[in-house]
Amino acid sequence: MQSFPFYIQLGFEHISDLAGYDHILFLVALCAVYKIEQWKNIVILVTAFTVGHSITLALAALGTLTIPSSIIEFLIPTTILLTAIHNVLSRPSSEQPKKMGRNYAMALFFGFIHGMGFSNYFRALLMGDSSVVVPLLGFNLGIELGQLLVVAVIVGSSFLFLNIIGVKHRDWNVFVSGAAAGMSLMLMIETRFW
Repeated sequence: MQSFPFYIQLGFEHISDLAGYDHILFLVALCAVYKIEQWKNIVILVTAFTVGHSITLALAALGTLTIPSSIIEFLIPTTILLTAIHNVLSRPSSEQPKKMGRNYAMALFFGFIHGMGFSNYFRALLMGDSSVVVPLLGFNLGIELGQLLVVAVIVGSSFLFLNIIGVKHRDWNVFVSGAAAGMSLMLMIETRFW
């Protein structure tokens, strides 16, 4: 069995790998609507996403849940597109606690889908390990740390454009969400399963 830090490192590298940019693109879309002052909401949102993919990783590791990877690879960019559309059509969420609850539920649900995207890689890591607890905990902790780093870069960029350069928040949201939507559409075309 590999050590706990080994799995943390693998999780961190897996989420921060630019070759797997679909997960990073989802985080970009997820954070586009928020300002730096809403950092607590962002951390909770990203953690809800992590909880979602942790559950599906555990279910996949135990062999309880299997969905064909071709469907998952299509659904991942679909979550990006839906998040981007939601960003553009919604009002700012800082004044609406009910809306934040819906956003957390959406991040949790989309985390289930993204977790299935991680599951094949994670199952390959487990070959020969008798217990899934340490690998699952380490891998998820590494993913969470990687996501928080990616989010820090996104929020830092947002701060630069909104507070220093003076871009309007609505313009920033529409631009970033639109770019994420366009990229997700290209990914959906590339990964269509029919």
